[in-house]
This record gives sequence, C-alpha cells and structure tokens, in this order.
Amino acid sequence: MKTKLLIPCLSLFLLISSISFAYPTDNKSPDPEKDKVLISVLNYMLTRGHYVEKELNDEFSEIVFNNFIDGLDPSKRYFTKKDIKEFSKYKFQIDNQLKESDIAFYSLVYGRFLDKIKNAKDYYTVILNKSFNYKKDEIIDLDYKKQAYASSEKELLNFWRKQLKLQTIDRIQEQEDLDEEKFKKDKSYKKRSFSVLEKKARAEVMTSMENLYIRIDELEHRDWFSTFLNSIVGAFGPHTTYMAPNIKESFDQDMSGKLEGIGARLQKKGIYTHIVELVSGGPAWKQGELEDGDIILKVAQENEEPLDIVGMRLDDAIKFIKGPKGTKVLLTVKKKIDGTTKVITITRDIVQLDETFVKSSVVEKDGKKYGVINLPKFYINFDDRNFRDSAKDMEKEIERLIEENVEGLLIDLRNNGGGSLDTAIKIAGLFVDKGPVVQIKYRNEAPIVKEDVDKKIQWTGSLVLLVNELSASASEIFAAAMQDYNRAVILGGNQTYGKGTVQNILPVNKFYPNYDQDLGYLKMTIQKFYRINGGSTQVEGVYSDIAMPTRFSYMKYGERDLEGALPWDKVPQASYTQVNSYSNFSDVVSTSIERINNDPKFQLVDEYAKWLKKEQDDSLYSLNYKQYQKDVKEKEEFVKKFKSVFKYQSGLAFDSPLYETSLFKENIDLKEKRNTWHKNLAKDMYISEALNVLSQLKLASNQEIVKK
Repeated sequence: MKTKLLIPCLSLFLLISSISFAYPTDNKSPDPEKDKVLISVLNYMLTRGHYVEKELNDEFSEIVFNNFIDGLDPSKRYFTKKDIKEFSKYKFQIDNQLKESDIAFYSLVYGRFLDKIKNAKDYYTVILNKSFNYKKDEIIDLDYKKQAYASSEKELLNFWRKQLKLQTIDRIQEQEDLDEEKFKKDKSYKKRSFSVLEKKARAEVMTSMENLYIRIDELEHRDWFSTFLNSIVGAFGPHTTYMAPNIKESFDQDMSGKLEGIGARLQKKGIYTHIVELVSGGPAWKQGELEDGDIILKVAQENEEPLDIVGMRLDDAIKFIKGPKGTKVLLTVKKKIDGTTKVITITRDIVQLDETFVKSSVVEKDGKKYGVINLPKFYINFDDRNFRDSAKDMEKEIERLIEENVEGLLIDLRNNGGGSLDTAIKIAGLFVDKGPVVQIKYRNEAPIVKEDVDKKIQWTGSLVLLVNELSASASEIFAAAMQDYNRAVILGGNQTYGKGTVQNILPVNKFYPNYDQDLGYLKMTIQKFYRINGGSTQVEGVYSDIAMPTRFSYMKYGERDLEGALPWDKVPQASYTQVNSYSNFSDVVSTSIERINNDPKFQLVDEYAKWLKKEQDDSLYSLNYKQYQKDVKEKEEFVKKFKSVFKYQSGLAFDSPLYETSLFKENIDLKEKRNTWHKNLAKDMYISEALNVLSQLKLASNQEIVKK
C-alpha cells in the first residue's frame, strides 16, 4: 500500500543537520552519530505520519520511561528502588531530550543495566551452588507488574533465590514423574533419590542460566538501542515498531514463505550452532547428509577458506550459511550420531516454507464431498510479485477442489494473524462479484473504499469460515466482508482478535537519503480498517454467527487487552447490496447453536476455558516442595476430566486432493505431514461442527452472487 507520508527529504536533511546533539562520551556506543540520526528521523516520521497524533509531552515521556525499563527488566530481577529513583529524574524530560536527540536517559539506564548483568552471573552461581530449603513455607508471585522493585541488593538476591528455586523445583517434579512412569512400565526400575534428582535439577538450571547469559553477552549496543527505539515508537501504539535491518529481513522471509539458503532451522546452544530441523524439500534435505542435532563448526564459501563460527552470534552465523540460489556452501559438521567431523557441501536454492502456504483436504460427509482449506496467513513476496501469494494459491486450490466435485467449502482461518491487505481483498473477490470489500481511513481524512475489481467469481457454492480469538487483521477483513455480504457463515470463537489497524513499513533511509548506513525500517500505523457496513474491526473484531466455546474464551488475548490500543469507532456505510445467499441461513445457525449448547464436549471446553482463565490470573506458586507437588497433582487431576475432549473422533476420513498424491512419490515427508494434518482434522470437533453447518446450508433458488 502506498503511504501518504510524502515528506521532502531535503528539508528533513537540513533539519537534522542543524540540530546540536547531546551525547555522552562513553565506549558503550560504537556509532553515536547513527543513534542520533535514528532518534531524529523516527521522531519526524511518527509525528507527521502516524495515525494517532501524539504530542511529545510529559505523559508521552512517562510512557517511554516505563516502556524502556520494562523492556530491559520485565521481571524486576536487575533494578532496585534506588536505581528507579535515580532514573526518575528523566521521567518527564525524555520528550524534550528526543526533540534534541539527547539520549542521556538511555545511556544512564543502559549503562546501569550492563553492570547489573555482570552482577547477575554472580547471583545465580552463588545461589545454585548449594541446595535450597524445600521444607520452608514460602511463595513467589510471578505477576511482576504488581510487584515493587527490591529495596536493597539483599532483597534482590532473595528474589533471585526464589526464581531459581522455583525452576529447580519444577525440574525435580518432572524427573520424579518420569521415574514414576518408568517404574509403572518396569517394576525392577530403581527410582532415583530426592538428593540425586535435586542435584541434577540444580545443574540443569545452572546450565540453562549459563546459556541464557551467553546469548545476552552476544547482544550488542545496537540490540539494546533497538529496545529503546521501540520504547519510543511503541508509545504511539502497540503495532508500531522499529525494525533493525536483520529483523526486517526475517519479517520479509516470514511474509513471503521463501528464502534462499540450505533449508535448515538453526539454534544456538551454548557456544555452538545446532541443526534443529531440515525444511522438507529444501537443499539440505535433498542432499541427505545433514541431520537434526548436528553441530556446525565452520562455514566456507566455494573456493574460500573455512570460517570458524563457534561462539559466533547466531544471526552472524546465518549470514554466512545463507546465500544466493546456485552457490555452494561447505559446512564442517560434528555429527550427532557418532561425534565424527565431516565436511558437507550443499548447493543453495530457494526454500519454500510449506507451513506458510494454503493447503486443502477433501472429506466425504453423508454421501457428499466437501473441501477444507487451511489459510495460515495472507502471505505475499513484496520483492517479487510474480512469486506465489495467498490469493494466487487460494484461487488454484479452489479450482482443484472444483475438479474434485466438492459441494461446499470450509476455510479455516484459526490462528491466522493476517498479512497482506491486497491479498485479503483479492481472496474476498473469489467469492463475490466486483464491489467493496473494506474501507480504510488515514487520520483526519474521509474513508477510502477498497474494492474487488475482478468480476470473476471463483466459487459460487456454500461457504463457511472457521475463526478463533487469534484470527486477526486481514483475516478479520475477509471474514467481515463475507459476513456483511451474507456470503458465508462465520463460526468459531465469540469474536476475532480485533486488530483493525493498517501498518506500512517505511525505510528510514528514505527520509535521510545521504546517510551511508542502513538505518532499518519503521512499521507504523497509518490507517484504520472499517467494514463495508461502516463499523470498525478494531477492538470488537468480527462476532461469529455461531459462537463456540474455545480455550481462549475468557483469557486476555485480544486487541482490547493491549495498552494503547486505538478505540472502536465507525464511518458511513459503503454502497453495497446484501443478498440472500442461503434459503435456510437462520435455521442452520439456530440449529447449530442449539447443538453446541447441548453438547457435553463443548460444555467441558467452556469449563476448561474458565479454569484456564483462573490459572492465568493466579500468579502465586508455593516454594515448599510438598505443597508444590500437591498443587501440581491437583491440577493434573482436574485436567483429567477434560481428556475426553482431546480424544474426540469425528469418524470422518480426510484425504489430499488428487493433484497432491502425485507429489508424495517424490516427497515422503510431505505425505507424512499431510497424513498428520488429516488425522488432526478428524479429531477436531470445531471442524466437525463446521462441516455439519456446511452440509446443511441450502443455496437460495433465486440466489444472486453479490453485486455492487
């Protein structure tokens, strides 16, 4: 989407060059000029282009103050009341500092934080070197927001002790349960003593902490400064973020569903880079020598000397491993299976992340065939519009299902967090004639109606959309349009997530073009979404025609629970005609609601959801081991009553469309993934009820697909 943030770059350059920056002389920032430029340019972009007009005042300053401290120390394990008191001299000055690109507040807090990190290593080492008193009656409260900062180092150390004790207790409990399971299977198995388990648990926590602080030590000034920048931009709204260049690269990869490289997921464990998963169909998977658990020691480009990556930041290691299609990379690998070292040569290629893309299944119910389409996100490749995207793939998938003679479509949008607005509009257009799909609005301007301009209708049959509380953004646009046109039945959670805002990603360098380094990107809220009926999807989301109890029914998950979320409002209705697509819409809806209300399984889900909410609100944990055990056992016993829900079997047989079966001969892994998905569909009572609804819908005899 084109932004309306059209600012003359020359004038901005002159503005920045005239500013006198106040910057501390320390060695913690390798590039103070870059920091100053970023502060100034981001301030300029936000105040002129963000949907919300924010005055940089004391209130704004306080938000940034709290954001940054919480970002560095969310669990209050580093700073004390004394530190906060010292920091507070800047609480209402940050707005003025930002206007002058003075980052004295950042420098003070960041410097102190680095000192605290050093102290932390001593804390956990001293604490974990001796056993805890597991008989002591004490509790820990993990709701850090309502906790006060420690008044002294002694109090801080005690809080560290409690946190580490809880981690240790949890591991002891896990090992005791494991021993019990082994004993049940083999009565000759000798259970380990508490002292053995306790010592092992402390050692595991120690290793975990050491690995954590290895990763923390790898972080550089730029990483922490990004946290500060996000404290500033986040004060404008929860979806406005600063993206460093490496973060933007990951975002693009996630949105496109493709990358160029070897096709392996990597994880840093201690000082080593481990292979944790091979992408099915990727170069490493095809080459066949690299395996899960292998450790990469060195990386060499073709005809170059190998580079030792042991101890290297994961992000930096990945840069050497990735590369353009057709190039070769030589990996020196320590094999997990036998500990031997070997050099593996892999030719890089385009890797497609299958879990990103549309997939479909065919199911027979009451003698009729139906298509089930899973749309995990509204993906698009911004750099290559000819590459596959969710709209193109959806169109192809529907065409393939039509060839299978399906009589209805179920589209699963659960957990779909959104993505490309353009693809959402095009996908809506597959089910209606040309006409309005969504309205967007810049600040202080009239709404703009975004239309599907293609008269082609891909699917004219019955349509059901399955949503939940995590269906957001573009998912809500699509669902809202189908609901407003009466084109589909919406069922699932009571309401969707409620993200009704539009973000644009702008290169910071665009507003300071003479700077020779990559300044990153600003993802900024520039518009709000509105349904064609005039109502916003912000906060309210889309209410299901058929509401079903879910795990999230009572928990804080939606936009309405975010600090700084924009409010719901409305604009005039767009010009569109709602048609009666179904002759029995109301009957099907009421019958389904009655069926759900009388279904013991859904009643259990509702009870389970209430319990989860209670657990979410309960932040107190006993640090007396016997009491902790008792609490765990009580929870386990309570959860047992819900096991029948998770053992549900619909008896329906799901299968791949015919075109996909030919792919299985070459890609066994894909076949296994699909088989797993089909088994899960058969165990999914939400899918089952959605198919009940789909099978009962009757198209109106005088049906006319939507026209403007």
